[in-house]
Amino acid sequence: MTRGARSALVLGLGIGGFVDGIVVHQLLGWHHMLSGWYPDDLHRNMIGDGLFHLLCLLLVLVGVGLLNRAGRLPGRVLWGGVVAGWGVFNLVEGVVDHLVLGVHHVRTGPHELAYDLGFLVLGAVLVVVGGLLARERASR
Repeated sequence: MTRGARSALVLGLGIGGFVDGIVVHQLLGWHHMLSGWYPDDLHRNMIGDGLFHLLCLLLVLVGVGLLNRAGRLPGRVLWGGVVAGWGVFNLVEGVVDHLVLGVHHVRTGPHELAYDLGFLVLGAVLVVVGGLLARERASR
């Protein structure tokens, strides 16, 4: 993997986290970062969400810095890496936070496991699509 592709992947990790935090935490209100551990403590959950968003911001800034150092990058490699990075975010966050630690679930309640598995499937699809988009095309 090239330096530029790694940079795009880091950027995608941060963007994927932001999409999750903004859509699932804030707009849909399905969970907060620590709602599995502290279901009735909104203050603690807001602190957890804030720290999560700070981590996402740091990943985006690191990704942008790495992209700046990597030089010119074909658009398909940039966007493929971003999409794949978003998928990697979903896979890591889904396995670690949802399944292993139980920090939270995508949507607590009926069909909780289905939502968690759907999140993982989405992550795998994003990794495959991003990888296909970013891969080098064979010379003709």
